[in-house]
Order: sequence, then structure tokens, then C-alpha cells
Amino acid sequence: MRMLGERFSARRRTRARLSVVVPVYDVAGYLDECLRSVLAQDLPRSVSLEVVCVDDGSTDGSGDLVAAWSRSDPRVVAVHQENAGLGAARNRGVQHATGDLLTFADSDDVVPAGAYAALVGSLLSSRSDLAVGALERFTDQRTSMGPLMRENHRHPRTGTSVLEQPLLLADVFAVNKVYRRAFWDDAGARFPVGTRYEDQPTLTRVLLAARAVDVLGEVVYRWRTRSDGSSITQGRGDVADLTDRMATKQDSTEVVLAAGADQLVDDWFGRILPVDMWEYFRAAPEASEEYWRLLVEGVRALWPPGVRGFETTQVPVQQRLMGVLVAQDRRADLVRLLAAVDERGVRAAGDGERVVDLPFAGDADVPAAAWTLSDRDLARLGPAGPPQR
Repeated sequence: MRMLGERFSARRRTRARLSVVVPVYDVAGYLDECLRSVLAQDLPRSVSLEVVCVDDGSTDGSGDLVAAWSRSDPRVVAVHQENAGLGAARNRGVQHATGDLLTFADSDDVVPAGAYAALVGSLLSSRSDLAVGALERFTDQRTSMGPLMRENHRHPRTGTSVLEQPLLLADVFAVNKVYRRAFWDDAGARFPVGTRYEDQPTLTRVLLAARAVDVLGEVVYRWRTRSDGSSITQGRGDVADLTDRMATKQDSTEVVLAAGADQLVDDWFGRILPVDMWEYFRAAPEASEEYWRLLVEGVRALWPPGVRGFETTQVPVQQRLMGVLVAQDRRADLVRLLAAVDERGVRAAGDGERVVDLPFAGDADVPAAAWTLSDRDLARLGPAGPPQR
């Protein structure tokens, strides 16, 4: 095992090094594909590769696979610990990483060819603190990319910042970025332990701390959604999952508010923070009463009615209606709305109308901004107004 002191002497070498931290827990069916994709990366000649695999107390033989990889490839460093969770495993991996450059990969995902060459190459030619590329999700059947991710990477830029490009704060993935290690340490970056969604508060702080960011146009990371439903992010409807999600949203919000930039704050509450809430709204009808109470309280805390209510967000109109009904504690009405969306989709009430054809449009208790079609809504629906779900 390498001693931590070696990390500092290693930084005096003339050849740069990229350290890839890979936390591993019960991923025997995916780990080989992930590590092959990482080890096959073609880096610039001036940069070497180190892969720090942290076996987080796996029970399915993944730890043995990590050990075998470290024996067969000198670039792979094996670290074993008792199970402590993803955040703790990543932190442990960073402690063992010796590179001048740092990135992360999750052990069931895939890094496409050329990804690290593009990210590292950008940092070698700029003075930026980190470089970020696009991330796409994939299943056995399809590949997709979120609209904010697509928007962020439509126009590549060198040396930008979140003050210039606020929607970068929507990209709270640790894995599609390469960081200068000195910047990572100076920013005090560390993943919270014992909670899900640890990327969001950590990356919010990192992005706000960055003086300059390189934004690339290409896809540099492929995030797998497992067909067996075992991914960490597939637990909607679970009280513990919602608890962690709302806690990380609140933590990140406090960091953004402390930055004090008006446009940043507006984009945060309007476009970034609410982007995944619809998944929790949709889970509410079948969830427990405890889940419902937590959801209502969370929405009211982050989008206070009468101050910055959910109707002021820029998510699709049906989601704004969902959020308002949650904030008003109208669970039966939310069920009715969801049924209508599933049955007939989302469309304007008539040709040229700016009112959505859904229940509660025109309801005196629902703010008009929740059911009035914005220009962005009309663009989503298209000129013919086809139904959307």
C-alpha cells in the first residue's frame, strides 16, 4: 500500500499523472467492462494513468476482481475497506491518489474512448481548474441526455465560470470532469458520508470555487441505469431516498445563496433545483403518508408559497402544476392530475391558447403561472401542440 507521503513527492515528477478513483461495491457483473474502458484511455504522452480501486466491503467477489486487476496491471492500485458507502470510498481513493490530475468513475459505468485525452488535453493547454464534458445515460435499450446537459455542452468554452454560465450548477456529477488536484485540495472538496446524492453538495461547492472551467462538447462519460433496478438513483418513493435528496438540495441551496449572485440564484431556483422533483411527485400517490409529509415540507421550504413558489420555476407546465398541488397539500388532486397527464398528455386548451388542457387550469387556488403556457412550454409542445407526457 502506498503511503500518503508518497503522494507529495510524486507531484515533483516531470511527467503528469491522472488518477482515476473507482469506488467498488457488489458490481462483479460490471467491473471488468468499466476498468477496461478506463485502462484503454489514450492519454497524451506527457501524462501517465493511475486507477485507484476502492473495494468498499463487497460481498459478491468484486474485491477479488479488484485484487486480480492490481496484480495484472501495475496502473491499478487496490484499496480494501469495510463497507462505509460511496462518499467514504471516494474520499479514501482520493487519499491514495498520487496524480496531479484527478477524476472519478463509478464501477458500473463506462468511459468512452478519447474521453480523458480530451479532458486532460484541455487542461494542459489552459489554466483552468477543471474540465467538464457531456454525460449520457444508457440502458440496455436506449441512450439519452438531459436537456440541461445538452444545453451546457452545445457551445464549448475555455476558461468560463458558473457566474458566466450558471447552468453549469445543474451538472453535479463528479465523474464527467477532470480536476487539478491542487485545486481540489485547496477547495476543501470532500464527499459527505452516509448519505445518497453526495455529488450535489460537493460539486456545487467545487464549481463555485473554480476560477475557470473548460466546457467540452463531446460525451466523456456513459452512466448506466441498471435493468435490475439496483442503481442508487432508482429508489424514488422511498422515505430514506427522499430524505437524503431534500437534505442535499438544502445544503447546496445554502452554498448558492452565500455566493450572492442574483442571476445565479434565479437560475438555481428556477431551472436547476427543481429539475428532478417530478420523479418524486410521480412517486407520491403510492408512497407512505410519511413520504407525503416530507415531500410537502420540502417543497414548501425550498419554494415558499407566495415568495418563490413552485409556479415560478421554469420546468414543464405539468411539473409546475404538480409542485403547486404538493405545496398546497392536495394529494388527491395530484393523483387526478397525474392520471390526466398519463391519459391524454399535455397540450394547449385550444389553438392559440396559452392555457394548458389539464385539471386545475384556471383553479382560483392555483397561481396562474402554474397553468399558463410560457414561451418555453410552447417550444416544448411544438407548433402543432402534440400531446406530451
